[in-house]
Amino acid sequence: MLSTPNITRYKPGLNHLAQRIILVTGAGDGIGKAVAIGAAKSGATVILAGRTVAKLEQVYNLIIEAGGPEPSIYPVDLTGATAKDYDDLSVLIDEQFGRLDGLLHNAAILGLRSPLTNYSSELWSKVIQVNLTAQFQMTQSLMTVLEKSEDASVIFTTSGVGRVGKAFWGAYAVSKFAVEGMVQTWASEVEGLGSVRINAINPGATRTNMRAQAFPAENPNDLKTPEDILPAYLYLLGQDSIGVNGQSIEAQLR
Repeated sequence: MLSTPNITRYKPGLNHLAQRIILVTGAGDGIGKAVAIGAAKSGATVILAGRTVAKLEQVYNLIIEAGGPEPSIYPVDLTGATAKDYDDLSVLIDEQFGRLDGLLHNAAILGLRSPLTNYSSELWSKVIQVNLTAQFQMTQSLMTVLEKSEDASVIFTTSGVGRVGKAFWGAYAVSKFAVEGMVQTWASEVEGLGSVRINAINPGATRTNMRAQAFPAENPNDLKTPEDILPAYLYLLGQDSIGVNGQSIEAQLR
């Protein structure tokens, strides 16, 4: 694993992501919104993917108002999207941009903090679909346009509860354990074969709606903001991280 200080203190150069095409899921809020705006400020053309069009449009407007490259909006509901939907997305990206340089899987759902013994099978399936299966299917479909980039970076989002099992974290924890395994497996498969690198980021305790849902008694002012943890994302999305593959990186110092 990389040295955490190198990531948290990373300072990209001006227009660090210029000319790069980057897709961010869950781009309408929280970390996804912050990364989309931060990437655009660094020169990237961002594809804003998410479920709520109104939120994506707000991010679009913020990027335009800040003078960033015009982003694209791709509405998608990961609970119901199919492999064909992701294949269609790959075709659209190919036609519009000719390649994809970065893919951040940020969108996820918490599910229910509950003992596994009492966990709803329906909710279990939904959480695994959004947090794991949809991300696998999207990456698989987009690999065609990722491989057209000279150096493409795929980032999955992991969690501390996806490394050490903790009571009551249910399908969310299991999905993150699976993401860790998928990153290691996929990274091993692409190692030395082309231009794609695959890594994971653990954002840590961050001031997001999901964190508030999981820890309702916690004071959000005690937490880092999504903007505070941008260095890890900007590092992995840019060319400075060429050669970094199969890593699970902490976005915050411990």
